[in-house]
Amino acid sequence: MKQDKTATVTVRKPFLKGKPTDENTFRNILRFFGLMLLLVFMTFIVCTMTGFSSAVLRIAVNLAIETLILFILFNRGTVHGTEAVSRGEILYQHQVRGQEVTENERKLPYHPAKGFLNGILGTLLMLIPAIVLAFTAQRQMTGAGVLPGWMESYLRRDDIGNALVSYTNPGGISVTEILRIIVRICIMPFISMIGGENKEALLIAEKLSPVLLLLPACAYGIGYLQGPKARARIHTEIAENTKKRIRREKKARKTRQRTRPHGPQQLN
Repeated sequence: MKQDKTATVTVRKPFLKGKPTDENTFRNILRFFGLMLLLVFMTFIVCTMTGFSSAVLRIAVNLAIETLILFILFNRGTVHGTEAVSRGEILYQHQVRGQEVTENERKLPYHPAKGFLNGILGTLLMLIPAIVLAFTAQRQMTGAGVLPGWMESYLRRDDIGNALVSYTNPGGISVTEILRIIVRICIMPFISMIGGENKEALLIAEKLSPVLLLLPACAYGIGYLQGPKARARIHTEIAENTKKRIRREKKARKTRQRTRPHGPQQLN
């Protein structure tokens, strides 16, 4: 079987590999955290507007929202990974030419752990409350409610007054409740999928909230890992376009040679 001569050959260029952290790490962490805050705010608004009574419709819409979030972060990670590989290629060329490459510059290029590290640390302020809630959360119970007015006279009776006093002294909000509010806002698409009635499923979501919060960071890290492949595709496309241009120029040159007159015609 003959090998296809037109098969595309992947073009890869050498590049310097950086370190997991560099001088831009803190800035990248803040940017990731800011992006997460923006996405949380947007999903909170959208999810509160999509409280459908149909469970199938509610799950489908919120699943689409979460998928879109992961796709956005995956794409952003791919862009940053490609830029890091490109920086490594430039520094490699500098090194080959004998130009000085500083230690800080050597840390900047692509490193496989850099995307995951930036994503996880950028989620840390949301992740800490989720970890605490995962260990302290309990199934929410129905509140005691408000004591009807006609039963207030029973509060003065020694035999049943102590049993009813809890209705008149509602407890303040606990730390766990505050953490629950924060975490549920951060994982709002999953909370909206479950709905407010399924207490057991909500408790499971709270226990798994650290894992759910790490999904965007993982999507960003996986996207960052695509940097070398994405950069190779760019080089391959450039090489293919160059080959096509050369072939077109050769074809045009041969066409001109065929149509060019070979000399003056002889007169009869």
